[in-house]
Amino acid sequence: MKKLDMRLALITVALPFSLSAQEVREPAESESAPAEEAALEEVIVTAQKRSESLQKTPISIEAFNADQLATRGIDGLGDLGSNVPGMTVDPFPTSNASLRFFIRGIGLLDAQVTQDPPVGVYIDGVYIARSTGNAFDVADLERIEVLRGPQGTLYGRNTTGGAVNLVTRRPSTDGFSMSHKFGLGERNIRNLRSSVNVPLADDLAVKLAVLASNVDGYVRNDGPGEDFGDRDDLAGRFDLRWHATESLTVDYSYDRSRSDYTNYLYQAVLPPDGDKGAAELFKRYAQSQSVYSRHRLKSLTTGAPLEQSRVDIEGHAATFTLDLGEHELKYIGAHRELDDAAYTDLGGGAGSATYRLDSNVYDGPAAQVANGGPTELMIPRTTQKQWSHELQLNGLLFDDSLQYIVGGFYFSEKAKEDRKQRYHQFSSNISPELIAPLEPLLGGLLNPRLVNFDQVLNSIDNEALAFYTQGTWTPQWLDERLHLTLGYRHSEDKREALKFRVNDTYLEGSFNGFGTAVLLSSADRFDNVRAKRKFSDDAITGIVAFDIDRDINVYAKYAEAYKSGGFNTRDPQISGESGPASDGIDYGYGFVEGFAPERVNAYELGVKSEWLQHRLRVNADVFYSDYTDMQINFLISGTVSDTKVANAGKARMRGFELETTLLAAPGLLLSLDYAYLDADVTQVRNISGEDVTDEFSFVSAPPHSFVAAIDWTMLDRSWGVLRGNLNYNYTDDRKGSMQPGKEGMTAIGAYGVLGARLSLGEIAAGSRGKAEIALWARNLLDKEYVISAIDNQPHADRAVLFGEPRTIGAELIYRWQ
Repeated sequence: MKKLDMRLALITVALPFSLSAQEVREPAESESAPAEEAALEEVIVTAQKRSESLQKTPISIEAFNADQLATRGIDGLGDLGSNVPGMTVDPFPTSNASLRFFIRGIGLLDAQVTQDPPVGVYIDGVYIARSTGNAFDVADLERIEVLRGPQGTLYGRNTTGGAVNLVTRRPSTDGFSMSHKFGLGERNIRNLRSSVNVPLADDLAVKLAVLASNVDGYVRNDGPGEDFGDRDDLAGRFDLRWHATESLTVDYSYDRSRSDYTNYLYQAVLPPDGDKGAAELFKRYAQSQSVYSRHRLKSLTTGAPLEQSRVDIEGHAATFTLDLGEHELKYIGAHRELDDAAYTDLGGGAGSATYRLDSNVYDGPAAQVANGGPTELMIPRTTQKQWSHELQLNGLLFDDSLQYIVGGFYFSEKAKEDRKQRYHQFSSNISPELIAPLEPLLGGLLNPRLVNFDQVLNSIDNEALAFYTQGTWTPQWLDERLHLTLGYRHSEDKREALKFRVNDTYLEGSFNGFGTAVLLSSADRFDNVRAKRKFSDDAITGIVAFDIDRDINVYAKYAEAYKSGGFNTRDPQISGESGPASDGIDYGYGFVEGFAPERVNAYELGVKSEWLQHRLRVNADVFYSDYTDMQINFLISGTVSDTKVANAGKARMRGFELETTLLAAPGLLLSLDYAYLDADVTQVRNISGEDVTDEFSFVSAPPHSFVAAIDWTMLDRSWGVLRGNLNYNYTDDRKGSMQPGKEGMTAIGAYGVLGARLSLGEIAAGSRGKAEIALWARNLLDKEYVISAIDNQPHADRAVLFGEPRTIGAELIYRWQ
């Protein structure tokens, strides 16, 4: 770990543990029990598709209940990276509405519709297949569970890194209730979260939740268009719960959300060696002057209008739960749709227009510098529809000694990404003022422009089918302290893809009105090229757990998972029979052949324990993972984004994870969550079969990360409760690219960020109402830190996305029940 600054040292000395904002439970036998007998609240999770105590679940889990979510300021998936050690979350460079998740070093850098992310995301048990548009906030969350490591048996494909469960609050027939939260803050932050629960009958209740949010970006655009990072969100959710009979419960939900946003600024900085490469050649041809700075900029002038992007998401889900006594039968069916239009300006840093070259006045040398591939302006559109069905049967057998679950899962999706762009590679240097008198006669002949038109359409049609079972046997001997678990899953995957691309170059201009353009060349044609592949996989899980006593449980676990194979839309070859790639080399395969699945086999030893009469909780694990058939992206020399993907790598990951929570005194909670990760690529052979292992390394795999905080109830009176929260998250150095020779350009330095919250709650507001007023701060010390870096922009060899500056806000919360 790098040397930490003095502020971090002081915090870690003062706070040996950190906040885990959990409620305190009083002993059941007496409400007036002494305060020192208070204990930590039991945490219930559904990581194994059944409700059980976190302390009895043999999985490395980070769980946040509703109170913790509010205290930590976790509104959605994008906030998890700063709250879960061993997990990094950052936006895709071309769309900050899409997130990249890495757990224990495993994740996906590219957002192609034909490739799947290896960290599964689930909302109320419904799988979310695409990374596109996943940076959403959920209107009424009850809890979030982050499962580390492969989850192949119960969750299936695409969970080699882990899984994230979002659990929403269900309607209740117990009575009418409502909750409203109003927020204001710097950068024009305005948000509203409202939830109303209405019982319609003794057996029927509905709930309506609404979320509206606005925030301005932290980099002002002094040029045309919007500011960088502006975002407006509007989301709604309707839930219905019907107790149809004493044993049958029906849940239905409908959610819809829309986000209008502009992408973040990827700011040009000097690379470590001080060599700006070709970027300096671009400056003289840019409308705006490139600004290189190692410090976070507050404003910048664009050369072309920065346009707004939009993502719409809609979903239906129905769950039928039949109580059969010691058994439960459950069906989960869902349909979801996604529509994303993301403005992209590749000339100004992905996702911005910072250094965009004028698309209408392009000078010759600039085009030469760009190797014939000048800046591109486009608004690609991604649409997706998915359907899923899951049937589960779980319960107890053999005098309750066997706890089991069996299930079947079917999933299908159709998606496409479509983009068109037209841009100029060359314009003559003749002044428009000089040729204006001749324009009616000669048209564009004296001022021709070399124009490129590029249209790309990629689509997929995927199906997945799986059967799984898992059982935990607790034999009578050893006082029922031994628990043996065995799980198995068989998966079938059918994937189809289509690629259409036309890349034409033509000369604009006319002579006396005859002809409008002359076609000069046509290249990179994929005329509705179709690809099909089928995969199957068998995954097992084995766990041996032992209760040393009722408060200490140890376990040993083996788990497997696989990530689906697919197709690489950036491959310039159609197939092994279509001819060479863009570098003139025939690699023997192309888009049609695609690539096979990759696998992770993991070994884990863990302990779940509580001490000091349930005032101290210590959970820890060590793990070792074998990563095989890695899907490696090889960048084709001389190109910006043409790649070949091959199952050409092996790696191993090992590490240690610790979660501690201490009720140090009545009302004072301290906790520390820490993760150590040692991830190493052990073998990579390039497309030619050469050993290039030393050229590759893991990305988004910080060796050290932790979250430390304190939650202190300073006053507890009849008129209100004063509560303070301080939290600090630290992430070690990591890399941002796996490509050879780019470590320096994409390196991300270590950083730590301090947050705080002060609230006065439980204020009487009517006969059944309670109010809360809160002040909060993110990045309280105004630390400048980088969360993402790229190296393939024409204006800079290295461009980075800085994290949010210090932001302060306030909340007013009203609850009635």
